[in-house]
Amino acid sequence: MDFGWWKTTETGGKFQVNARWHGGNLSWSRKQGHHAPWEVFEPDAGDFAQLMEEAARRVPRRLLSPKQFAAIKSAADRALA
Repeated sequence: MDFGWWKTTETGGKFQVNARWHGGNLSWSRKQGHHAPWEVFEPDAGDFAQLMEEAARRVPRRLLSPKQFAAIKSAADRALA
């Protein structure tokens, strides 16, 4: 399952963030520009909050099960601790 959004920072400009949940692992990447390659991205607390918002939007539409949502939330809580 992929989650993506755009983020703007004062120092880094505007870039696309991609969080991928696969096999119980959460991986993060970012890309700045259409032809730029994806780079490894170190998320902050705001990125984890955005991920939880994106995941919560998918549960009512049944694109993500409550069990999967709980697993993502647990992984995010572990990463922030």
